[in-house]
Amino acid sequence: LIAAGDIADCASRGDEATAALVRNIAGTVATLGDHAYVNGSRQEFARCYDPSWGAVKARTRPAAGNHDYETRNANGYFDYFGEAAGNRGEGYYSYDLGAWHIIVINSNCAHVGGCGMSSRQGRWLRADLVSHPATCTLAYWHHPLFSSGQEHGGDEAMRPVWQMLYHAGADVVLSAHEHHYERFAPQDPDGRLDRKRGIQQFVVGTGGKSHYGFG
Repeated sequence: LIAAGDIADCASRGDEATAALVRNIAGTVATLGDHAYVNGSRQEFARCYDPSWGAVKARTRPAAGNHDYETRNANGYFDYFGEAAGNRGEGYYSYDLGAWHIIVINSNCAHVGGCGMSSRQGRWLRADLVSHPATCTLAYWHHPLFSSGQEHGGDEAMRPVWQMLYHAGADVVLSAHEHHYERFAPQDPDGRLDRKRGIQQFVVGTGGKSHYGFG
């Protein structure tokens, strides 16, 4: 699984550089949101994203970012990725990869009726975890719960999702939004070190758009 978010801007050559790396790595590509800056429009996907990362589109399983929703209902995003992005208007789905169960969450909570346990997405996640009791579970979405970034920081709205994953024994969470790379030790939902049951989170906002500093 090759993962990164915050990817393509026609004013930057960063996405061409990262695409050149990804093209030479076999496997499924997990994009962690904010694919085509600035507004995720159909034109920006065609002019800014597709000429670089479009080379791996056939093996990409995306997650939506906030810039993807700068176009109404993320229509540019859903039009570009089609069925690979999950149901239009939802954007959350799951799949299996080898021995791993992979869960894709839509962290643009206001656009999908929330990210809480009782939300439609929350109920779907609980049911998915029950029906896929895999030994190895990885989830990804755009807005990180934990972040040392000075631009955005962590997003409290994602704590209920983390709690559900934690209680189900999930192993890894991938996010982006902050344009840097950061790896955390295994944590519980409150950010406490938990080497037995904790989830290890990676922030991988290094897809090519730009870089942010740490706070």
